[in-house]
Amino acid sequence: MTGAPLRGIGVGGGTASGPVARMAPPPALPAPREVAAGELPAETAAARAALTAVAEDLGRRAAAADGEAADVLTALGMMAADPALADSAEAHVRQGQDAPHALTEAFAGFAATLRAAGGYFAERVPDLEDLRDRAVAHTLGLPMPGLPDPGHPYVLVAADLAPADTALLDPARVLALVTEEGGPTSHTAILAKILGLPAVVACPEAASLADGTPVLVDGTAGTVLADPSPGQVADAAAREERRRHAAAASSGPGRTADGHPVRLMVNLGAPHELAAAAKADSEGVGLFRTEFLYLDRASAPGAEEQREAYRQVFEAFAGRRVVVRTLDAGADKPLPFATAADEPNPALGVRGLRTAVRHPGLLDTQLAAVAEAARSTGADVWVMAPMVSVPAEARAFAERARAHGLPTVGAMVEVPAAALRAGQLAEVCDFLSIGTNDLAQYAFAADRMLGSLAELLDPWQPALLELVRQTAEAGAAHGRPVGVCGEAAADPLLALVLTGLGVTSLSAAPGCLPAVRAALATRTLEECRTLAGLALAAPDAVAARTAVAEAAGGTV
Repeated sequence: MTGAPLRGIGVGGGTASGPVARMAPPPALPAPREVAAGELPAETAAARAALTAVAEDLGRRAAAADGEAADVLTALGMMAADPALADSAEAHVRQGQDAPHALTEAFAGFAATLRAAGGYFAERVPDLEDLRDRAVAHTLGLPMPGLPDPGHPYVLVAADLAPADTALLDPARVLALVTEEGGPTSHTAILAKILGLPAVVACPEAASLADGTPVLVDGTAGTVLADPSPGQVADAAAREERRRHAAAASSGPGRTADGHPVRLMVNLGAPHELAAAAKADSEGVGLFRTEFLYLDRASAPGAEEQREAYRQVFEAFAGRRVVVRTLDAGADKPLPFATAADEPNPALGVRGLRTAVRHPGLLDTQLAAVAEAARSTGADVWVMAPMVSVPAEARAFAERARAHGLPTVGAMVEVPAAALRAGQLAEVCDFLSIGTNDLAQYAFAADRMLGSLAELLDPWQPALLELVRQTAEAGAAHGRPVGVCGEAAADPLLALVLTGLGVTSLSAAPGCLPAVRAALATRTLEECRTLAGLALAAPDAVAARTAVAEAAGGTV
């Protein structure tokens, strides 16, 4: 008999059913043994050989991939090949440890350093843990961890997914994703949206799902139903077919059923994303992240390099709007030439627009490059500042951008203080853009990378939606458009709520737009406002999502 569904956070829309295939657990370490002096060379060689094997395996996989998958795998291979890691493992062998334990200790030391650094560096700890498991498996003569291969399509269930696995995930074989850990902004969640897979993350009860168990995954409701009845599977399949048909049939500008416009735009953050983003049926770029020009280098890019990068994007979106976010350095994107290495809490430190106070030349060079690229292409370029906290910052940024010849200037609302003073921001800016990922992090004092707090970061949280409402109403009062460019914009059901709250544009991954467009076309603006009221009145995120889904009648 079918029991109650397991609950998590839905991050990939739609539904799918199939048998569970679990990721293999990491290799278990055998009991430690003391290494005799005569064995030291062999154990050292085994540890180094394991790291070399992992690096070479990732290199082969990178060569067989392309785009972002190749970049991820190449970066992981470089981490495994780091000589300092091999030297650390050898040092532990010399202290009498065998190769598997020496590798484990070496990786633990590097992971501790990254955790202490926080931000972007702390996010790399799961990568190290994955590399550790692969290296240890090699020394034990076991297969390297990886995706299961049961010989048929399956629902992938795991504690979490490592980048090396997600980079090569085949959507023709994987029907849906379910993870015990992770959160709405994890790489698993982002991948699910890019691939269009139903996914549920932060579902700890998924640990009880055994291989082969039939499950029904609802990425909209955030539920996983074990042993569903044939009728439940058939009903879900029919809903999914209707959803896919509606999404495929939708095109053109975003509109509610009664014609209220909701501009639908794409997010863009790396050159390899440009072709697919430009081909998408969108009204432009709602968030052009420019950090790719600055990362992994010792000095800032010059004006000419920036101008050329911006020109390529502006030309690809000729006739459409492009909203450029200026450099958002700090916290998860530390830069040696812009951010301090000794900040005890980088997420609350000098990041985003605040770096312009310490390094004003960075912002001026970027604004000049954006303005020149806009003039040479005739593009409709808007520019906005990240991490604005008080109206004075917005005013100073607006004056600076306009002085460079950029007429349309906005501020991102990612800090609760900015939402609470959105009216004053709107007085000095031409538009506002809400980054729901950071806004949730700061509103709930919850690290967005900490899986155990994923429930607080659910974009359906009523308190977060209240901040969105206040911002949208303040924008409307001053005749300013207010967009959402965080992960919340990719959820078709939540898009109805955001529209009802007064949001005027939504920006998401290109593959998410058809479903959002189709959902908007099913409801009038007044109906969206009613759904928004239900979400705001709910006690928590689960209740908000449930109430809206029931009121929407399962048509989204």
